[in-house]
Order: sequence, then C-alpha cells, then structure tokens
Amino acid sequence: MTTAHLQFDFIVDKAQNTITVRREFRANRQLVWDCHTKSELLDQWFAPQPFTTKTKHMDFSPGGYWHYAMIDPTGVEYWSRMDYETVQPVQGYTGLDGFSDADGALNTELPRAHWTATFSDLDAHTLVQTVVKYNSLSDLETVIQMGMQEGLTSTLERLDAFLLTLNS
Repeated sequence: MTTAHLQFDFIVDKAQNTITVRREFRANRQLVWDCHTKSELLDQWFAPQPFTTKTKHMDFSPGGYWHYAMIDPTGVEYWSRMDYETVQPVQGYTGLDGFSDADGALNTELPRAHWTATFSDLDAHTLVQTVVKYNSLSDLETVIQMGMQEGLTSTLERLDAFLLTLNS
C-alpha cells in the first residue's frame, strides 16, 4: 500500500509562527495513538531515514516528559525532549518540544515549540493534526531551514510502514 491517497498537509503560517501538519494513517485511532505515546513503539519509527531513535526516559502524563535521541548512521546522537502539559487519552495532547543534551538539559540556542496534537477518526483511518507554534518568525524559519518538512515527511512515512507491520 502506498501513501499516495492519504491526506498529508504541511502548512506554514508565518503570521502566526506555526506549522500545521495534518496526516492520515491507514489504521485505527487507538493504534496510531499508541505509536505516538509509547516509547517502545516510538523507538521503532520516530526519526527520518536513515536515523534511529532511542528513549532515555518516558513519562507520558501531564508534567512528565519524553527524553530521546535521534541517532545518525555514524552513531552521532541528537537529543530532544518533549515536556507534556495535557493528555486526553486517544484524543490529543499538548507539550513543549525542544532540543536538549544527553542529560535532558534544554539547548536554549535552538528553538523550542508548543505542540498541540489531536487524533480523530476519518472513516476507517485516523487523522492526526499537529499544530507547532514557535515564539518568533525567526524560530520558525530556523526549523524550516533545518529541514523540518523533509524530516517530518520521512518520519511519517516510516510510521505508515510500521503500522502495516502491526496491522498484519
């Protein structure tokens, strides 16, 4: 199965300093939710090719956080953390995402963003909408220059492939 007929929108709004991503997945909402909220599943898809992901800490609850690294093929680790603010099971969550070091300390020289992710049924599929809000246009432009659209496109294609293995 290809992703050609699945909805994928990547909308940059420079007036609001936001990126809105709407992505349809060929799986039920509970499974897509689990893939976004359980570290043992996130570690299998949450990175653009050819990177891999490893979780150091995961507490998916309000006030908890996910601390993880994306690892390039040479072994270089790029650390990040998502601090969860709200969690509404199988419906959505909000959090603050940022780059960090291996100990979880935020890198204040790179942009941090507020994420609002919502999960909804779309016939037999699931639609995930993520609105990523940056503090400034400069921060937004920095992540665009870093390749966020290309990286996120590759990452979500990996989720498609991973979901096929779970659905079979």
